[in-house]
Amino acid sequence: MSHRPATPSRIGRPDVIAQAHARSLELGLRASEMPDFQPLRRPALRELVECNQSLYTHALPVMETLHAQIVDTQSMVLLTDSQGVILHSLGDSDFVAKANRVALCPGVSWAEADRGTNAIGTALVDGQPTVVHADEHFLHANRILTCSCAPIADPFGRTIGALDVSGDTRGFHKHTLALVRMSAQMIENHLFSNQFADALRVHFHARAEFIGTLFEGLAAFAADGTFLSANRSALFQFGQALPALQVQPFEALFGAAFADVLQRIARAPGDNIVLTLPSGVRVVARGEYSAQRYVAPAADVVGTARGLTTHGARHAARIVESPSNVTPATLETLDTGDAQMSAILRRVGKVRGRDIPILILGKTGTGKEWLARAIHHDSPRRTAPFVALNCASLPDSLIEAELFGYEDGAFTGAKKRGSVGKIVQADGGTLFLDEIGDMPLAQQVRLMRVLQERSVVPLGGTRAIPVDLRIVCATHRNLRAMIEEGIFREDLYYRINGLVVTLPALRERTDLEALIARVLELQCEGDGVPRRVSPQVLERFMQCRWPGNLRQLANVLRTASIMAEGADQIELDDLPEDFLHDCADAAANDDSRSSLRTCDDAMDSNPGSSQTPAPSRMEDWQATLIAQTLARLDGNVSAAARELGLARNTVYRYLRRAGTTH
Repeated sequence: MSHRPATPSRIGRPDVIAQAHARSLELGLRASEMPDFQPLRRPALRELVECNQSLYTHALPVMETLHAQIVDTQSMVLLTDSQGVILHSLGDSDFVAKANRVALCPGVSWAEADRGTNAIGTALVDGQPTVVHADEHFLHANRILTCSCAPIADPFGRTIGALDVSGDTRGFHKHTLALVRMSAQMIENHLFSNQFADALRVHFHARAEFIGTLFEGLAAFAADGTFLSANRSALFQFGQALPALQVQPFEALFGAAFADVLQRIARAPGDNIVLTLPSGVRVVARGEYSAQRYVAPAADVVGTARGLTTHGARHAARIVESPSNVTPATLETLDTGDAQMSAILRRVGKVRGRDIPILILGKTGTGKEWLARAIHHDSPRRTAPFVALNCASLPDSLIEAELFGYEDGAFTGAKKRGSVGKIVQADGGTLFLDEIGDMPLAQQVRLMRVLQERSVVPLGGTRAIPVDLRIVCATHRNLRAMIEEGIFREDLYYRINGLVVTLPALRERTDLEALIARVLELQCEGDGVPRRVSPQVLERFMQCRWPGNLRQLANVLRTASIMAEGADQIELDDLPEDFLHDCADAAANDDSRSSLRTCDDAMDSNPGSSQTPAPSRMEDWQATLIAQTLARLDGNVSAAARELGLARNTVYRYLRRAGTTH
């Protein structure tokens, strides 16, 4: 059975673009109109984000991962609400300015009524993933862009937003839409699991290796076996629309009695079971539920569920984190042979069992959360919660509520009975604050008070709640420089940096082969999933600069594992095409940088000489490379120097030698 999503993308289909242009004309738009530079004001944008809190919260980590995959491609990742208003963006710094010129920024509507034919507006109208390339845009001003967009649906099939990658037309990759679609589906699956956290969730697919991947079906059922909802993959596998499924009992959908399946899940949590779909197709399934809140419907299973209340809840949390056949990250398992990492792990090991705060520094994707989890697992607090919060993934207005919690009625839109914050959730365990450098000053003050007093007062509350926790923080920012600028509190800095360690970038590590094996082990979901990469793939990996670090490596291996379709190892043909292009470009750039620096060093070694070295084929090639880079970057010397890894003076020197003025 195919694992491809049911809904086909409409990539460059003439009828879709033609229909969108016809709608644009009917709306009274003129192709020559200039972009609207009136985005929502900050308070209005903040309010809009709060109205889309669930979408925003679950989308941000996925956006970061997607951006890491397309970094340095003159593009940006955008999240919109259901009306096409941009809520958040992540982009290459040198492209953001160009995007702002066409109003591609938060607070601006990209609905068809405002922008005519464009990927965001057209995808939302059409309800399908869409690419709009260059001249296919209705407004002339937007024809510098190529945009790939996929709508995002809530767990009940209603469109609540869209995910988009927009970039310079010259950097267009035909596989970008596939990445966007996968990322949108990932957001939908996160929303689904969050919506039905208290329900029985059945993960299923005809092939066992696809359980736990984007291609698995997800179906949720109430305590009495009533069908609640299903994700896109489940609808495809059932071969029925959501309304048709909502009137069918569990047995009709899976060919087994609900009580029997619930008993089997309770007896062996995390084990695979075989069920049968209405079409007769047999699927491998895995059940998951929170036993602390789940009430079994039938008398013959009540006792079983009640007896598993505590153990079942712990097990459910565990199987969400990692497959049952993989041990959790520990300081020992993170030591895969790199000398820098070994030294870091030895230092961290010396404070094992002591509640000394740890500050983890390193670039995005270097494995800061892996290390934080290992620190927790190797501590006496290992049986208590490990609670993580990414301070950069929430707007300022939501960090406070998420971290400190709030009482009933603390603010408009708050949940009934309030909410327990991350600090209280971590009581007895470890609180991991990722990207602590992005925490607003006001929350820094409150966090400092919590660390001093070991208690927290929720928003709208008056009673202090005692907490006992260890704190581990991480950031890619220079906190000392931020202290000098007055945007990070010095007293908080000295509270969180009991021990400071800096993780190396992936390209600086010597244990790539061992890391690949570890990542594949963590991603392994059953027989048939590749356990290794071919020598050719390993050689190509060695050439890559890995700007997204371990996160990028994990994403590449996850996609390649799916493309390998049950083979015992990953081959070059299984790797994402854009990744292969990036590796080739990186290798070429590294060669050119090395050659250019060598020539540059030769010139610098004789600065008083007025004569230039005799021309050579190599120098001609170097000058051509610089000229081509400048032409592609519209003559931007700073951008060209940055891309080539040279000083700006070096680029100017080549221009002068070539007799070119700038």
